Amino acid sequence: MKAAHIGLLTGMVLGLAGALGGFSAFLITLVCGVLGLLAGRVLDGDLDLHELLGRGRDQ
Repeated sequence: MKAAHIGLLTGMVLGLAGALGGFSAFLITLVCGVLGLLAGRVLDGDLDLHELLGRGRDQ
């Protein structure tokens, strides 16, 4: 299993554990899931933060 999948699942579980019930729980889970997915993609090397922030590797 890739780190992106683990990050997504971990973020979703933490979001559910942090907030149970209602629309706010859904939003918190969504945000935590997206953050976990992004962290996993960075660890896998699929997402380069320097390119995302506008700074290339050669600078």
